[in-house]
Amino acid sequence: MKNLNDKNIEFLVKSVLAIENEEECYNFFEDLFTINELKSISQRLVVAKMLTERHVYNDIVNKTGASTATISRVNRSLSYGTGGYQKIFERLNDEE
Repeated sequence: MKNLNDKNIEFLVKSVLAIENEEECYNFFEDLFTINELKSISQRLVVAKMLTERHVYNDIVNKTGASTATISRVNRSLSYGTGGYQKIFERLNDEE
């Protein structure tokens, strides 16, 4: 966590890792985030998934409502980030 070395973020990460099931996750996220924050975070995740599936920007905008600026930021994370999105997508694919 080169950019996220912070005690508050560390506590958040440990809290998420303590979630035991889907219901607990929904409850925790509902308490932690506003509806708009949760929608924004989930939108970025869907955008990342669609980018990894080689969808074009116009398709992503139409299906998610995300701005092209958001899509560009997510695309930068996919290209130059730590590989976090890819790791999670691989695990989700393995579960299917």
